[in-house]
Amino acid sequence: MAEVQELVTRLTKQFGCERESLLPILQDYVEEKRYLSKEAMVEIARQLDLSAADVYGTASFYSFLDTEERGEYVIRVCKSIIAEMKGKKEILRTLEDLLKVKVGGTTSCKKFTLLETNDIGWSDKEPSMLINDVPFTDLTPDKVIKIIAEYRKK
Repeated sequence: MAEVQELVTRLTKQFGCERESLLPILQDYVEEKRYLSKEAMVEIARQLDLSAADVYGTASFYSFLDTEERGEYVIRVCKSIIAEMKGKKEILRTLEDLLKVKVGGTTSCKKFTLLETNDIGWSDKEPSMLINDVPFTDLTPDKVIKIIAEYRKK
C-alpha cells in the first residue's frame, strides 16, 4: 500500500489535486503499473478528495484504463463497423485459436490478454489491433500468426 500511496502522491504533485487532474493521474498510473487496482483508485480518491465511485466511474468509462490485471501484452482488436466489414471476426478467431483464450481472457502464462475495443483510429486500414501501444493494421490471419510468433519470442 505504501508503494501505491507514494506513486499517487508523486502524480498529484505533478498534475495537481483538482478534479481535472483525475484523468492525467489515472493515465500515468496505468502507464506505470499497467492497471488500476482497487487500492489505487481509493488512494487517488482520497488524495483528490473525490468519492471512490467517482474515480472508478471515470476509470471504467475509458477502455484503455484497465481496472483489472492484464497480461504482459494487451491485444486490443478494433470493433468498429468498418473492421467488422473487413474481416475482424476472422482475426479474432485466429487470435483465440492461437492464444487459447476467448475475448476478455488472459493466457495462463499471463503473457497475453485479448480484448475488443472501440475505434482505435485506423479505419482506412482495418482490421487493426494494438498490442500495448503498438498498432498493427491491414491484418490477415497469416499476418496475425506472424505477429504473435514474434511476441512469443520476447
